[in-house]
Amino acid sequence: MGSKKNWLFIFIIAIPFILLAACGSDESSGDGGNEGENESGDLVIYTARDQNVVDEVIPLFEEEYPDINVEVLTMGAQDILERVRGESSNPQGDFWWGGTQSAFDLGVEEELLQPFEPEFADTIPEEYKEPEGHWYGEIILPEVIMYNTDALSEEEAPQDWDDLLDPQWEDEIIIRDVLPSGTMRTIYSAMIYDQNPEDPEAGFEWLKEFDANTANYAQDPTNLYLQLARQEGTLSVWNLQDILLQSEQQSQPFGYVMPESGAPILVDAVGVVNDAPNAENAELFAEFLFSTEIRANLADEFFQIPTRTDIEDEEQADWLKDLELNEMDLDWQIMAENEMEWMEHWDQNIKNSN
Repeated sequence: MGSKKNWLFIFIIAIPFILLAACGSDESSGDGGNEGENESGDLVIYTARDQNVVDEVIPLFEEEYPDINVEVLTMGAQDILERVRGESSNPQGDFWWGGTQSAFDLGVEEELLQPFEPEFADTIPEEYKEPEGHWYGEIILPEVIMYNTDALSEEEAPQDWDDLLDPQWEDEIIIRDVLPSGTMRTIYSAMIYDQNPEDPEAGFEWLKEFDANTANYAQDPTNLYLQLARQEGTLSVWNLQDILLQSEQQSQPFGYVMPESGAPILVDAVGVVNDAPNAENAELFAEFLFSTEIRANLADEFFQIPTRTDIEDEEQADWLKDLELNEMDLDWQIMAENEMEWMEHWDQNIKNSN
């Protein structure tokens, strides 16, 4: 009988400790859930974006998600494709930020990208995203004629693509080296397609004449801007956004002409690397990047033309409201299928041939 009383006494004394332990277990489980909600871990981003854009966006993301360790590697759009391709058996990157539609279509074909369905998916027009969600267009980039405003007026500058072949522009054109640049590959492929989409020879002849007027192929955008500002050449072809950035933010003497026959309007996209080590964080960054607040800010500060269709008028940048686009009619699928072959032919047979 005494033994039973002793056990009863011990049990009564132990109840508070049992309850406390249970509460502790519940609290511990709750903390674990919170840790799942408070995202953490790593995020490796490969980007072709201008460094100023990167420096604007990444600190804001890190402020929002301080427990995510972000590493950003900046390189040319074509370099990203080749790097992701080279790492496909053991992916090191998570998020591919910036590149042409053609490059991303190749990424889909080679199974370098994994599909995802973000909350913003329905705000992106069908022509600016991959049907299965492997990539989403972030911005559109009109490709235009660029000129030095200290040397030429808008009226004196070439008004259309064929005008660039005029002998008066011999040694006046500076081109960003083509193969490493998604922008330049798109422009050159568009010129080939525009001449005759069924026979590239007419386009190759056009590029030969263009090469004859080209003074130099700059190794990167920085050198392109430097040479053009020094008037080592007075003309180039480049994307509208970067021209406006250099003119407005860096006080460079650059202007642009929207070609009369139309501008190739490139879709610049993003995607999650297939089998990315930190795919969830990559998708989280995509949601952040496409938020209406970030999109409106980047349009206002960095002259980006967003693909989202639900940004309110009062949030739109003034310059964007006044922009008049003239789009060249292109079949992007045909260009994507032929771009590599066309550009290799240009590099081996046309570049510096004159």
